[in-house]
Amino acid sequence: MQAPNITTVKTAADVRGILALQQKNLKKNLTAEQIESQGFVTVEHNFDVLKNMNNAQPSVIAKDGDTVVGYCLAMLPQFRYDVPEIRSLFDTIDLLTFENRPLKEFNYVVMGQVCVGKGYRSMGLFDGMYQKLREELSDKFDMCITDISSRNLRSQKAHTRIGFQNIKDFHDTELNEIWRVVLWDWRS
Repeated sequence: MQAPNITTVKTAADVRGILALQQKNLKKNLTAEQIESQGFVTVEHNFDVLKNMNNAQPSVIAKDGDTVVGYCLAMLPQFRYDVPEIRSLFDTIDLLTFENRPLKEFNYVVMGQVCVGKGYRSMGLFDGMYQKLREELSDKFDMCITDISSRNLRSQKAHTRIGFQNIKDFHDTELNEIWRVVLWDWRS
């Protein structure tokens, strides 16, 4: 098998490919065993919002031929109200400090979701997509911020390996989930 190509979203077909992969990895569509061993994604995007997000800032994807097999969704703060499940992360960012400064004063991008498809895990795509994201965005943003479900141990370990650091845990009452806010500082 040839290694998938890591690139950025360029077409509506790429957006549809992200949504197809997302459906296969949504927590609601997985067994408890799959969730524990392989991780999961929580947010279900709709096509129009995801297309608009990618028009504003193309996300990073991994493709095997024409098939999207991985993605890192770059989400600008202007989309905070377009994806209700992410709103609590932005609200939390507004309340946090980093290096004795309000976090919201930094120029940041949010990782709206990251996923590597079954059969493509443990091939370096997670790390490769994040490195591509940094290449694409570190000249525009100070850092990348995201949150990870406290139950998603696979994702927590992978984000720590990349260079993300824990900032704060918070409880999302709407989703009844404890989230860990993590930050990857791109300034150095």
